[in-house]
Amino acid sequence: MAIAPSLTQIRAAQQLLSSHFPVSPTVAAPSLARPGSQLQLKLEIELPTGSFKPRGALYSLALNCQKRAIAEVVASSTGNHGAAVAWAARTLNIPATIFLPANPNSVKRKRIADLGARIVEAGGADLAHAFQLAHEYSAKHGVFFLNDATDADLPAGPATIGLEILEQVSEVAAIFVPMGDTALIRGVGAAVKRLSPKTKVVGVQAELAPSYVLSWEAGVVLPTDACDTCADGLATRTPEPENVAAIRELVDDVVLVSEQEMLEAIHDLYFEVGITAEPAGAAATAAYRKYPDVAGLNVAVVTGTNISDAVRQRAGLPSQS
Repeated sequence: MAIAPSLTQIRAAQQLLSSHFPVSPTVAAPSLARPGSQLQLKLEIELPTGSFKPRGALYSLALNCQKRAIAEVVASSTGNHGAAVAWAARTLNIPATIFLPANPNSVKRKRIADLGARIVEAGGADLAHAFQLAHEYSAKHGVFFLNDATDADLPAGPATIGLEILEQVSEVAAIFVPMGDTALIRGVGAAVKRLSPKTKVVGVQAELAPSYVLSWEAGVVLPTDACDTCADGLATRTPEPENVAAIRELVDDVVLVSEQEMLEAIHDLYFEVGITAEPAGAAATAAYRKYPDVAGLNVAVVTGTNISDAVRQRAGLPSQS
């Protein structure tokens, strides 16, 4: 399995995706910048489904449709990947079934339902049980399991974020990228390191879901017993060995952010920049604000906007109603 996409694959993904949605903006955030540095925010929140995930879901599903007949696509997800697969499936006229953990983010669940996918809520509190059920279901003839943690084609989609950043911003010192299943950072890292090797790629996880940071530091797979964080998009507790190998190659440094640091970043992104970010979407900004080496121009990827009412309240944001 390819652990990171080639530049040829990334360019192919960029061409395919360009016919479905525009390049996402990169905007300056001087009010959030630390002394001696500049901060730009790469905003993925206006893409279909309100996150970066459609980049990978659409590219992989379209590519696999060219290889074989697909009667149904299946995914397990905490929400954003499931919504992206549902959107990609509707775009390509393919039925979709999305397996979610018990009591999922209600905003993300509604997005999936509104896109017409069938939803199955698994019994477990995290993604492990949903993944197991999705994997078993995908044994049916004609069913394609689009798993964002292991799919070899998918990272070329989010890798286009790296291309766009380098086209929009010159001489980037560092790019801060959230790490959930690592498809995003494997893609961005592959693009950036091939085109701007001096740019530092910094991976970000929640303190309460640190499995990939621990594995990056140790050089071996280190699962955690739990991943109980408000950042459901970062709630991964069992790393894939190939993904650990990839981030060890592509990622220069890693940072853990606390629940409070993410909530503060959500608050400041909203009131100072006018951006609504979910916890995983605000994690890169939170990491930049605590990172010791931020000289020059830095980019934080704001990966999603699908924030629950409970987290909005904790972050001090006004109610949506």
